[in-house]
Amino acid sequence: MPDGYEVRGKSVRVYFRYDGELCREPIGNATPENIKRAERLAKIINLEIEAGTFDYARHFPESDRIKATSFGHYAQIWLSIREADVAASTWRAERSKFNKHILPKWADRQINDIDYLEVKLWTTSELRDYANKTIKELVSLMSAVFELHCLQSQSARNPCRSVKIKLPDDEDPDPFELGEIERLTKLDTAFTQERNVVAFSIWDGCRLSECMGLAWEDVIDIEQGIIRYERAKVVGSYRVTKTRRSTRQHRLMKPAREALQRQWKLTGHLPPTVIDVVQRDNKTKRSQPIRPVFRVIDDPEPAMRLSVKTFFQGYCKAAGVRYRPISNCRHTFISQMLSRGVVPLKWIADHVGHTTISMIEKRYGKWIEKDGPDIQASVEKMLDL
Repeated sequence: MPDGYEVRGKSVRVYFRYDGELCREPIGNATPENIKRAERLAKIINLEIEAGTFDYARHFPESDRIKATSFGHYAQIWLSIREADVAASTWRAERSKFNKHILPKWADRQINDIDYLEVKLWTTSELRDYANKTIKELVSLMSAVFELHCLQSQSARNPCRSVKIKLPDDEDPDPFELGEIERLTKLDTAFTQERNVVAFSIWDGCRLSECMGLAWEDVIDIEQGIIRYERAKVVGSYRVTKTRRSTRQHRLMKPAREALQRQWKLTGHLPPTVIDVVQRDNKTKRSQPIRPVFRVIDDPEPAMRLSVKTFFQGYCKAAGVRYRPISNCRHTFISQMLSRGVVPLKWIADHVGHTTISMIEKRYGKWIEKDGPDIQASVEKMLDL
């Protein structure tokens, strides 16, 4: 067999060793012309490999090896692995980012050929009009694909590791004040279920997905207002709560308890529906017959967000309240508890299902001075000043 090429039946192919692997690529039918071409090509390839200038994709653009070492190939593998590891809503959001932003740019590129400078320039040119938070998410997704490739090949590297995206300072929480809460929860409206949702959310601090996943089977004592959060409803599908800490039982504050009691008259008599609840492994589904408490507002996910936003914008306008997203109902509960000055942070964290007290202080809570006690006067009195 001549060095660098061989005739196999009616076809001829070249062979060479590249990156420690023996590679074979077909040239065509074993005609005298193709055999001479294979001989010349084999010599050229070996010279280029020795010189470090060999470009596999240039010589064999349709090679299965090229397709298997493209960024798009590894991205699809990563997405297929990811699908089994995360919630369906998370996976769909990540897949959408790949399809819209990442794959059109990088799918056909050889993953080993993408370098730091290219990625950095991409973030500062083609992505420059996007928020830095979005850019950081895209780079993070790309980085995950490169990390997968690094696990597969010892010679691989991740060019995204050195791409740093600066984020602006977090915006301060923007909770509703007591006067606004009064107008939101006492609004004279025909949308009584919506009003109950708003009052319940503001005075219990639950996530909207938890509110939508609450069933009458989770109400342990309606008179005392004792409930248990066990599931959430996300993009029309049910799943267990966000974290184990989020699965919790507690007694409702009076306004939330009263909203629940009003809601009982509207939906407490309705028949149960059998649902599938996705478990924390994102695979197992368990069927449950439940009677949803609230049946009015869609989920706060991208596919549903417009309907929620549209509803709450109109609701706030009717109540004469400056619009903030409905998720601020959760912020409002936490901030109102903090502003009392006497509610332990541990109690607040347990009540809303947070794993750490620091998250309460950093992300959700805000001292509402006009709604809180006069701390200075209390200290002066205590110190007899």
